[in-house]
Amino acid sequence: MKKSGTNITKLPSSFYNYTSYIGTIILVLGAIAFAFLFLISFIFVEGGAYQGLLMWLVVPGFMVMGLLLIPIGMVFKRRRDKKQPTTAQKKWPILNLNEPQTRNAFTIFSIGTLFFLLLTTVGGYKAFHYTESVEFCGLLCHEVMKPEYVAYHHSSHAKVACVECHVGNGAGWYARSKLSGLYQVYAVTVGNFPRPIPTPIKNLRPAQETCEECHWPTKFYSRQLVMNKHYLADEKNTEWTIGLQMKTGSAYSALGLEEGIHWHVNPNNKVEYISTDSSRSVIPWIKYTNLETGETKVFEDKSIPLNENEKTTFGIRKMDCIDCHNRPSHDYKTPVRFINNALAAGRISPELPNIKSLAMGILSTNFSTEDSAFSFIESEIKEYYANSYKELYDKKPELIVQAIRSIQEEFSKNIFPEMGVRWSVYPNNIGHLEFDGCFRCHNNKHSTSKGETVSMDCNLCHTIVAQGISDSLQGGSIFKALEFVHPNDEYASWKEGLCSDCHRNLY
Repeated sequence: MKKSGTNITKLPSSFYNYTSYIGTIILVLGAIAFAFLFLISFIFVEGGAYQGLLMWLVVPGFMVMGLLLIPIGMVFKRRRDKKQPTTAQKKWPILNLNEPQTRNAFTIFSIGTLFFLLLTTVGGYKAFHYTESVEFCGLLCHEVMKPEYVAYHHSSHAKVACVECHVGNGAGWYARSKLSGLYQVYAVTVGNFPRPIPTPIKNLRPAQETCEECHWPTKFYSRQLVMNKHYLADEKNTEWTIGLQMKTGSAYSALGLEEGIHWHVNPNNKVEYISTDSSRSVIPWIKYTNLETGETKVFEDKSIPLNENEKTTFGIRKMDCIDCHNRPSHDYKTPVRFINNALAAGRISPELPNIKSLAMGILSTNFSTEDSAFSFIESEIKEYYANSYKELYDKKPELIVQAIRSIQEEFSKNIFPEMGVRWSVYPNNIGHLEFDGCFRCHNNKHSTSKGETVSMDCNLCHTIVAQGISDSLQGGSIFKALEFVHPNDEYASWKEGLCSDCHRNLY
């Protein structure tokens, strides 16, 4: 009975080696760590990006390593034993369940394998979903992805997971994304990555396979009214309101995409173009095809002629959603835009004299860190009002403090000095105010052999229904457009160039 009791826990002699011991220790410690992390996540529900990384990727990886070390150690132990002259030469281990040590090893191995397979299946499923999560994409590499993560959470797609746009459905694109991610992990580990991170224009999946999973091309709505408040850079921060009827579709929804901005993605139309730069900002060649009639038109910018070899080299791209909506989730707003928004929302008080021009001057500075920017914003605003508007500074300090906090908050959402990210490095092709956007094609420079041009008429995309200072607002109607009046431009010099010629240099 005593001998039988001793054999209950006995294992094959090949197990008794340091490599297998180490593997067993790693496996047991990994199982304990996994159980602890699982318990923590169960109690507290959420544990953050790094807990998920440890729980579903790092700890299981160590457990697999420990599990592999056990048989590796046993194999090497058997090989060493074979070299001993007193050891019986056996080519393969004998599986005899009548022997207690073999039966014990088989039982432990079978139960352990079933448990580990179950754990691996659940862990693999969880690991897959974890690597597809927003937290994994945005928080794991905190410094590198901070600009994208912050901008994403303040976008209209904040409830759409990163992978829905950057990867999409299907195993093929998932595998491609993970393979490219291996180099990205290496680059972040060794600090070999660009600042700012370039937009992966060439590697994006076609919009038909991502955007159109939610945005049905044939179900665009008719025209929409958009009201914007701007503030002039004068002492009173004068309000300037502009109301636009945006021609996103036809005048009547029943007409679909026969006209308006989204005419470009009408299923019956095919628009192709050639771009000569990596950001697709310079477009000298455009081709339109009516898929119903077969009619084609080629528009070329004579100031940027392309020969046949260049056309082949640069390649022809079919226009899709992302050619205009190129910053759908990572839009870094210009200071003019986010200061106007803060003033309109009341986060910055228009009562503060010259706050618009003061903020614009401060934000034109290039900072090395966010902390230095925050300190500079606070000191400059306090010093300005203490010296120039002492009475206001003494009587309404809360307005000044509120303005400082709001400007700092807007800065933190749109400018990231550590990564070199600011509005100017990522052109936004929606509109035409700060960047060429629509005017890449609609600039009156592209023409056919018959003299037809791609018009830059403002009323193609929108009409002005209201504009001016609030006290003397000029009103129109949805059926009759107002002629644009540029504030502080009595000679209408804005007509002589593109909006972006001036506005991109205001910051």
